[in-house]
Amino acid sequence: MALQFNYKYPSVDDLRIRAKSRIPRFAFEYLDGGCNEDVNLYRNTADIREIQLEPRYLKNYKDSTTQVSLFGKTYDAPFGIAPVGLQGLMWPNSPEILAKAAFKHNIPFILSTVTTSNIERISELTEGNAWFQLYNPSEDHIRKDIINRAAIAGCPVLVLLCDVPTFGYRPRDFRNGLALPPKMTLRNILQILGKPGWAIETLKHGQPNFENLVPYMPEGLDLQQLGKFMDQTFSGRLNAERIKPIRDQWKGKLVLKGVASEADAAMAVELGFDGIIVSNHGGRQLDAGESSIASLSTIAEKYKNQLEIMMDSGLRSGPDIARALAKGAKFTFMGRSFMYGVAAMGNQGGDHTISMLKVQLKQVLDQLCCESPEDLPAHLI
Repeated sequence: MALQFNYKYPSVDDLRIRAKSRIPRFAFEYLDGGCNEDVNLYRNTADIREIQLEPRYLKNYKDSTTQVSLFGKTYDAPFGIAPVGLQGLMWPNSPEILAKAAFKHNIPFILSTVTTSNIERISELTEGNAWFQLYNPSEDHIRKDIINRAAIAGCPVLVLLCDVPTFGYRPRDFRNGLALPPKMTLRNILQILGKPGWAIETLKHGQPNFENLVPYMPEGLDLQQLGKFMDQTFSGRLNAERIKPIRDQWKGKLVLKGVASEADAAMAVELGFDGIIVSNHGGRQLDAGESSIASLSTIAEKYKNQLEIMMDSGLRSGPDIARALAKGAKFTFMGRSFMYGVAAMGNQGGDHTISMLKVQLKQVLDQLCCESPEDLPAHLI
């Protein structure tokens, strides 16, 4: 595939700036912010960029590939699109835009339980190649039905989220009325009027809704009732007792997302997970925690032969992806980077961002004289 992208936006930082100018402030701050004082949000990327790689210029080197095999499938790059909640709030129809782009570029797209497109639609667009992230329902019949829907849709991987035992304390969202239950303030309405492109696209695609959960919602919920429904229906707390029936029901690959400690990685092995995503939820849950790359450094060394080790949080470029792979990740995921892309460029945003990151990563591999992403640990300084 010939990789082409818009040279006006050659970095994720450029996409972020463009996105900020195109969407209402409340939507941008929901996407852009961390929790509390944003300490871990910034630590994530800062710690990744402390990692240095060593080139081997005199090596008998021919060419590099960005392809990586994961769970029996060969992907065209060692990165995928992470699950993000309420994607349609940030840019209308963005789950479908990103799913189509991921399928075109042969990288994984993970659909969130609480995003704005449903399993069936995304599976149709990706011919059954999308992964599904389960935010664990507290009611058994809902959990069983959602997992069954993912299986019928052909999802090859179920990703179980473990790092939301409570909602993160996010001051911007409180100020903007985006806590549950959400509320539309006069300030938000004025922000919408100032972003006509976003407003027109929202009118075209409709008000964003938790599409995966529609079959379980009583009809005619107002915003106050929606908040109550979400609180009653979901419990982010996981333990061995809650995980076992999920492992028993799901016959495909099972991944635990949100692992930030050796203890949880060991438990994942014991409970029969096939892989883990080392993550701190993009710095949106625990400001006092360590960066994801710091967690990865200890977990990967100890458990790389027992699980597929993946990582998200803080990655913003091809060099960042290379650094994470050098530290022991088999695969990486990004959420904000792709949402900046669609918020900045609409229908072209997914294709642009994936192409840009592939080109950046390929340049790093060629500069290092590293033939494959799997060889990057040998270049770690």
